[in-house]
Amino acid sequence: MADNEAILTASARYPKPAERTFQYGTAGVSNSNPKLHNHVLSDIDLVQNEGVCLVNPTFPLLEPNVTLLVIAVKLNGQTIGVMITASHNPPDDNGVKLVDPMGEMLEESWEAYGTTLANAPSDDKLLEAYNNIIKECHIKSDSEASVIFARDTRASGAHLISILVEALKATTTGYTDYKLLTTPQLHYITRCLNTKGTHYEYGEPTEQGYYEKTANSLKAAMQDRQFNGSVTVDCANGVGGPKLRELIKHLTSPSEGGLEIKVVNDDVLKPERLNHQCGADFVKTNQRAPPSSHAAPMTRCASLDGDADRIVFYFNDTDGTFRLLDGDRIATLAALFIGDLSRNAGLGEKLRVGVVQTAYANGASTAYVIQDLRLPVVCTATGVKHLHHAATKFDVGVYFEANGHGTVVFSDLALKRINRYEPQSPAQSSALETLRALTALINQTVGDALSDLLLVEVILAHKGWGPKEWNLTYTDLPNRLIRVEVADRSIFKAVDAERRLESPPGVQAQIDAAVGKFKNGRSFARASGTEDAVRVYAEAATRSETEDLAQKVATIVRQAGG
Repeated sequence: MADNEAILTASARYPKPAERTFQYGTAGVSNSNPKLHNHVLSDIDLVQNEGVCLVNPTFPLLEPNVTLLVIAVKLNGQTIGVMITASHNPPDDNGVKLVDPMGEMLEESWEAYGTTLANAPSDDKLLEAYNNIIKECHIKSDSEASVIFARDTRASGAHLISILVEALKATTTGYTDYKLLTTPQLHYITRCLNTKGTHYEYGEPTEQGYYEKTANSLKAAMQDRQFNGSVTVDCANGVGGPKLRELIKHLTSPSEGGLEIKVVNDDVLKPERLNHQCGADFVKTNQRAPPSSHAAPMTRCASLDGDADRIVFYFNDTDGTFRLLDGDRIATLAALFIGDLSRNAGLGEKLRVGVVQTAYANGASTAYVIQDLRLPVVCTATGVKHLHHAATKFDVGVYFEANGHGTVVFSDLALKRINRYEPQSPAQSSALETLRALTALINQTVGDALSDLLLVEVILAHKGWGPKEWNLTYTDLPNRLIRVEVADRSIFKAVDAERRLESPPGVQAQIDAAVGKFKNGRSFARASGTEDAVRVYAEAATRSETEDLAQKVATIVRQAGG
């Protein structure tokens, strides 16, 4: 258990700025104020809903890791993961992602504890809050705790790791440094460590084990089918580059019928190039390929983000038109294939497959899943933690945010049925073998760009599709996102998975009236998690109508917000 004096001594080195309040939320921003440099790494705002807390790179890591110790001890010595990364954000930012024992994001009930510790006004108050949590959670003082951690390629990562180690020593926490990893690799290893030797054993808890499991399951899923050409992967000049190259070493070579993966933007020797005019966020935001891309028309391309937990696909049509295949497209492709496999394996009535989206999912994708795939769709509040939780309610839950962050989760019951089912024909046997391989190929702990890349390639190979055929499954509705500055964002309270406003009074009725004037109209307003602004999303049948609707709703919000 932690030594009180050690915690006080370490905390005293990093006083909290009196003017700063930290909040564990669903979005966050980097800190550049030099007055904050000596404070703990405890700005646990969740950037872009991925569970990453952005901090200034000189921030020490103390209070959040005291929280981690509490969690780890409460869980009777199970291992917790800490990933030092700022994902798709600029190279000067850095932050932390916390991984629970099953390799998933931090349990939501612990967010209040993190906020309390982060905002302790003094060292003594921090210690008092820490001990109160121990008492409240009935934590045994003789329980041991264990933390594993890794970082991405940011220049500040090594410094933050050294401070993390200082915090872990102050709290007498056992730890292991896994050096450079992608975020999903750390999630994978965390689950493997906590399930080893149990009925739920997930795999070998090493980086090598990750590569071998992925490679073996890819081979099994392909069943001697042929890949349709190569795929060019932009690695955002981040950690995904060297890790993808290492994974390729374990895959069947193109000369032997394996997938040809062309790796670009993998310069990790110049940290300042991370996410610069490349990566998933650049492609999604700018609706164009990275300037460094020289892919020929109709060539499949993909972009990862800085820590390789999200991916988007795209291609240039024969006339040069850019076509984005984002998270909505990945989700619908996966749902289509897994639904077909379940039925073809004879498990169609035994596996409930569903799709989880947010309000930002294109309305055409939702209609496609419901009307064409005949699968249920659940809408949740923005944030991967919300989608993941909702996905676990299905036997097979498919979730992706439009930004390309997502995965597929299989319930324990679904895995038992898939693994124990006896096929009644060769066709059922083939479908079942592929379905079983997918349960291993997919990283079910969190969105994983590398496994999602291979999942998409497996599906396209089985269906004999190229990017054009994939893109033709449905036509996206034109959409528009507008940022509206307001005096006080807190007055905008959203309900119904953030699709409707319950306050200010009367605003939602005005939005409904505006939407009703447009064919296929849909619009909602959602307060920013980091600034006094409201984001307005709109869809309609045509581009001009979409712009008109977005501006009308933006005006309604602007007037209501003062």
